[in-house]
Amino acid sequence: MPDRLIRKSGLKAVQIAEDGGLMIVLLSTLVAGAQEIWLMIQNQEVRLEDLLLLFIYIEVVSMVKVYWEAGQLPVRMPLYIAIVAMARYLIIDIKNVDGLRIVAIAGAALILAMTVFVVRYGHIKFPYPRKLRDSDQ
Repeated sequence: MPDRLIRKSGLKAVQIAEDGGLMIVLLSTLVAGAQEIWLMIQNQEVRLEDLLLLFIYIEVVSMVKVYWEAGQLPVRMPLYIAIVAMARYLIIDIKNVDGLRIVAIAGAALILAMTVFVVRYGHIKFPYPRKLRDSDQ
């Protein structure tokens, strides 16, 4: 009986820590997005790199939402964020980046995109057993 109480208390503590951490991530992302919008207003211009950064913020907010709704984080979401971050890096620094680095970053983005495809294919072709899916939720 005490083991069950300890386990239940531990799980509750972990849930509180997860929710607290997610709240911090969410609030920090919203603040960063607001700061970026404020900078665009002050500069009176919107550049592609600004939009890509806002897109990254939206993806982070979506990731928090999915985690709260499903209780688990799809592996694909951080991969999407990484791909957009690499594209943003190339767009911002294209003039200052040598050819080899461009190829390396593009190759890394391609590897991430292929990883997304493999993960998606794996989820369709080899889904988790129903019992495991139900216990995860």
